[in-house]
Amino acid sequence: MILVMAGTSDARELALRIRQADYELLTTVVTDSAARSMEEAGLPVLTGRLTAGEIAGLARDKEVRAIVDATHPFAEEASRNAMAAAREADVPYIRYERGRQSFEGRPLLTFADDYEQAAELAAARKGVIMLTTGSKTLHIFAKRLLGLPDTTLVARMLPRKDNMEKCEELGLEQKNIVAMQGPFSKQLNKALYEHYKVTLMITKESGKVGAVDEKLESALELGIETIIIGRPSVEYGLHFSDFDSVLNKLNELLQEA
Repeated sequence: MILVMAGTSDARELALRIRQADYELLTTVVTDSAARSMEEAGLPVLTGRLTAGEIAGLARDKEVRAIVDATHPFAEEASRNAMAAAREADVPYIRYERGRQSFEGRPLLTFADDYEQAAELAAARKGVIMLTTGSKTLHIFAKRLLGLPDTTLVARMLPRKDNMEKCEELGLEQKNIVAMQGPFSKQLNKALYEHYKVTLMITKESGKVGAVDEKLESALELGIETIIIGRPSVEYGLHFSDFDSVLNKLNELLQEA
């Protein structure tokens, strides 16, 4: 069996490719919406956050022959847990991560190493700031930007109860919450920027499948400055950005076993 740590649309497609290669597999995701996506594709799925020990135990119980980590580029903790579990269970670890984008020559772009730096850069600019990085790190931006003179923070996130509760706890006004499920077209992004009169947008360097293109293109066409948060630096070992390479490495490793 192959354990595929998933949750994104491209991870689902990779899991389907692995199954088409006649491997038995199990996918793991964090959210119920991601689980429904896997189930709709006919893929077996386990829902919930897993520690390194739990992943290793699952690998032993299910006689997993390899762990394919196809989690989101910013799911650093999940990847570290997967690598630790692979070592503990003594099975190969393969990382799939969607390719990076080239931003050379793009105007109005500023790059940040992490969320904290992005918040500081945004605070220096002020204005109407649309945050499109999700709810997990909302507190970092709320602490720095809410209450800042001449500054409005607009946060876009999934329409989940816990997200709305977090916004209330942090003091983010309801009128400045965009609770919607993506993906977002360029036209919808533009409409949201224009509705809120956005002067600065903050996003993560998630890659093309993460819809960062649509966010950027629509912002740049409207002359809106954008802060892009770079991916975390993780030493993955075996690391590929295309499905064929993952499948070829799986075949190679499992034939040797």
